[in-house]
Amino acid sequence: MNIVVITGGSKGIGKALAKMYASKHYKVYTLSRSIINIQNVTQIAVDLSEFSEVKTQFYMLLDELKKLTITSITLINNAGRLGSIGNIENSTPDDIAKTIQLNTTTPMVLSSMFINFTKQLTCKKQLINISSGAAVKPYEGWSVYCTSKAAIDMFTKTIAIEQENSKNGVKCMSLYPGVVDTCMQAQIRNTPESDFKNLQRFIDLKENDQLYTTDYVAEVIYKIDTENLLPNGAIFDIRNL
Repeated sequence: MNIVVITGGSKGIGKALAKMYASKHYKVYTLSRSIINIQNVTQIAVDLSEFSEVKTQFYMLLDELKKLTITSITLINNAGRLGSIGNIENSTPDDIAKTIQLNTTTPMVLSSMFINFTKQLTCKKQLINISSGAAVKPYEGWSVYCTSKAAIDMFTKTIAIEQENSKNGVKCMSLYPGVVDTCMQAQIRNTPESDFKNLQRFIDLKENDQLYTTDYVAEVIYKIDTENLLPNGAIFDIRNL
């Protein structure tokens, strides 16, 4: 059985990924706060910014997976948040902590649990972290978001090295989906220019129909996953495919 686990699977890229993998007859599990109407997907309601809840729910899912005959398994760390937009001194401690928890800490925790769970499996095992070009390009007003994504990229490269030297290692990569028509983009466009100097660029992208659709991004990610297009440890912008 081919299995995929997707965080943030109730909207945006995550929802499109869940639909894509389900259409290809994968056993699809999603973890997100919301439960939505989506066929052939097992949805687990969990606040991914709450550490104890994440750990408990993921352990329960892994216990379920032990009962299955697994022929391939992929974890896609997709869930994320932009957080408040503005200079760091205007961000609250709670917002900073929540953004780092969801964008960085939770993917690291889930990846650790996933790798440990799959140690004895000899099938295809893959970790895909959804990162951002903001990992390498600083944007005024996005200091926490940029930092969280830069951390995910370094995490990807580091565990890729670890897994290269492990028996039955997990392949790991980090993908930049480009600028996608999601709720996060709507949040950006509704930000006062005084808090985000690059505002007009994102407004223009929307008005000029230059945003990727979530379905297109999901299709590309599925292709990268299933056709083995990238090496272990790759940090890749899907616009370059």
